[in-house]
Amino acid sequence: MVPLFQSQENIVGEVVIEPVHGKKVEHNGVKIELLGQIELYFDRGNYYDFTSLVRELDVPGELYERKTYPFEFSTVEMPYESYNGVNVRLRYILKVTISRNYVSNIVENQDFVVHNYTPLPSINNSIKMEVGIEDCLHIEFEYSKSKYHLKDVIVGKIYFLLMRIQIKNMELEIRRRELTGSGPNTYVETETFAKFELMDGVPVRGESIPVRLFLSPYELTPTYRNINNKISVRYYLNLVLVDEEDRWCFKQQEITVYRLLPTP
Repeated sequence: MVPLFQSQENIVGEVVIEPVHGKKVEHNGVKIELLGQIELYFDRGNYYDFTSLVRELDVPGELYERKTYPFEFSTVEMPYESYNGVNVRLRYILKVTISRNYVSNIVENQDFVVHNYTPLPSINNSIKMEVGIEDCLHIEFEYSKSKYHLKDVIVGKIYFLLMRIQIKNMELEIRRRELTGSGPNTYVETETFAKFELMDGVPVRGESIPVRLFLSPYELTPTYRNINNKISVRYYLNLVLVDEEDRWCFKQQEITVYRLLPTP
């Protein structure tokens, strides 16, 4: 469990420092930083800061007893959501540093999570596509929209217009493609989050099959496009057809996923 914020919120709290009983802590100052960081796992240990704010909590001196320092970061710009992926982590932390002269500094981190919300899109076009193999197969499929919030339902229909090969089953998959890094250090990972069987058996010409796939059971994130030139996360609907000789046919369509602004 960690604190949850959204962009432009105030981040307010207290830092409590309590020396071991009977000991004193000599220091060169106490500060707190709010950091937004990207860590690429192939470059583990190196962080790319896209947000960095600092507040000085105490001037150099000595601590003999418990001391409380209030802090506030006002209307903080946190443009990206927290994200834990296959090859990358985007995180926000509060970092407290007690600077010392002849020994190592005392550093403590507290993670927090950022979720950013989006209102309903004003334009949300339907998706219409075709799957075809010349003189053998012609299928049209239609989804009611192209942008979905995280708790949405994918609604559509599959139409069979020409069936001269024996299709034995059909699945709809949700795939996430994570692209990290740049240039020669670009990594692409594709994960399949859902496999939803649409049909089991041989369809006939003129038949149509409804599609109704709920997104809420799956741990999806919003779509991210080129965060800091280091991260892109995109989602695709993948229609998979398998014939009786176990040959596969794919049709892929990108969708946009967003976090819906909660209604009051």
